[in-house]
Amino acid sequence: MLNRIVKGLMAALVAAAGIAASVAPGNAAAFFAWRVSDVPQWDTLNVRAWPSSSSKILVAYPNGVILSMTGKCTGGVTLDTINGLPKWQQRDAVRYQWCEAWIDPNGSGTFRTAWVYGKYIAPL
Repeated sequence: MLNRIVKGLMAALVAAAGIAASVAPGNAAAFFAWRVSDVPQWDTLNVRAWPSSSSKILVAYPNGVILSMTGKCTGGVTLDTINGLPKWQQRDAVRYQWCEAWIDPNGSGTFRTAWVYGKYIAPL
């Protein structure tokens, strides 16, 4: 009887893990926490649909907001490869690149990828 209960619990845990994995973004193996930084006090960082300053603005954040980065940046830079370097070197690596973030622009639980300019983000 106890063995049957343990097997049932294990099956439920495996199913829950599968469901949790299926809702994660497919192109991201890990997330990296970076923050909005160096935006003028009177301004906000525009988070855009595509890596371009002419792309649609989805949401805007002030300094200090923590971003969940997917790790992908333009120019062949990945946050995974620069992770562990001194923070100033990480910032220099993305300074002139666009980096992909995982956002919920409407606060509705509907997440999507978006892009931020590297000059205005910093590793935690």
